[in-house]
Amino acid sequence: MSMVGLLTFANFNGVMAQDATAPEATEQVAEAADQVAEQAVEPVEEATAATADDTKSFHQVLKEKYIQGGAGWMTPVLLCLIFGMALVIERILFLNMSTTNVRKLIDGIESNMAQGNVEGAKELCKNTRGPVASIFTQGLIRLDQGLENVEKAVTSYGGVQMARLENNLTWIGLFIALAPSFGFLGTVVGMVQAFDDIEVAGDISPTVVAGGMKVALLTTIFGLIVAIILQIFYNYILTKIESLVDQMENGSIEFMDLLVKYHK
Repeated sequence: MSMVGLLTFANFNGVMAQDATAPEATEQVAEAADQVAEQAVEPVEEATAATADDTKSFHQVLKEKYIQGGAGWMTPVLLCLIFGMALVIERILFLNMSTTNVRKLIDGIESNMAQGNVEGAKELCKNTRGPVASIFTQGLIRLDQGLENVEKAVTSYGGVQMARLENNLTWIGLFIALAPSFGFLGTVVGMVQAFDDIEVAGDISPTVVAGGMKVALLTTIFGLIVAIILQIFYNYILTKIESLVDQMENGSIEFMDLLVKYHK
């Protein structure tokens, strides 16, 4: 009986000791889990913040760079882009509206001339847009004065139409030259500012030079970008003008041959 009672008492004390220490163990496990969770959350938060910085829109990045480059030097470059693109759009619209189906126009004139309907040929040219139709109109108006006068009128009015096609190209070329010039000027000013900061601080360090160098580099970059954009459109406009001039020359030759054939 004594042995049974002793063993029972020992087991009871062990169970009570385990019951007493169980809450403490549970609390330690919970604290350890919280620490692990916090350590796992911190990298996630940092990664989320980095992702938010990386996913800035192009407009936001451009705005930040514009402010960092200095509004005083970035504004002239921006104005060159705005005015240059306005002239480019105007020229492209004008040239596209000046494009004429020369083959169809000449066939229509030939059909009217074969019937002796000179007035019908004039009306066809007047109702057709483009420099080629305008040149043909001037030639038909002077048809009664002889083919020599018609040829002179076609040649003279062709030069006038060519000048109209090349209108505003000089201004586009000016903005192409001004944009990088303003950028280089900002570069020089930024370098001077950087050397002034070095002189004031008495020390050459990245933090002292960074401000001036940023202005220098950003203005140059944006100036060159504007010049490249305008230059691409400028070359496209020149190509379009060359195509229209070729139409005018070939069309004028066919037009004179047609008048020689049907004019009596």
